[in-house]
Amino acid sequence: MIEIRTAHTGELDAAVLKTTRAFLDDVFEGDFDDRDWDHARGGMHVLAWEGAELVGHASLVQRRVLHGRRALRTGYVEAVGVRSDRRRRGLGAVLMDPLERILRGAYELGALGASDAAVPFYQARGWKPWQGPTSVLAPAGVQRTEEEDGSVHVLPLTAALDLAGELVCDWREGAVW
Repeated sequence: MIEIRTAHTGELDAAVLKTTRAFLDDVFEGDFDDRDWDHARGGMHVLAWEGAELVGHASLVQRRVLHGRRALRTGYVEAVGVRSDRRRRGLGAVLMDPLERILRGAYELGALGASDAAVPFYQARGWKPWQGPTSVLAPAGVQRTEEEDGSVHVLPLTAALDLAGELVCDWREGAVW
């Protein structure tokens, strides 16, 4: 039986955080570094446990995204992963349901960077591919992030959006989207 726990980073003890970090290293097959881990913390986590084993994780952190001359309060989805032997069984949806409920109650916009393999999953849940240019508000000013064009998806909530307009995320070390 799968048990779902939703908690803020500050409510997770050191052992759970260590387990989650190791889990994400495994799920992302070594393509998850300390900066990615930093991006996934400071917000809400959804953890899926099967007995004492972590089998799924997703997190939601607050960011500011600029669009149409506004700084939007954005819930950004990070570190969504399901253990390989538990994939294609609906666990991703179980992880996303509480995050999307939080998004709808607290944010103007939901956003995430989707891998090619995950695009059908997110689009089936109502996430829309951003069609316009993406950029980051870096220390030196706004810089285009062309390599991210097409991978950024949004969940429209209360903000008026032009999906073909520019979307600018706030700066952070590592992957900015």
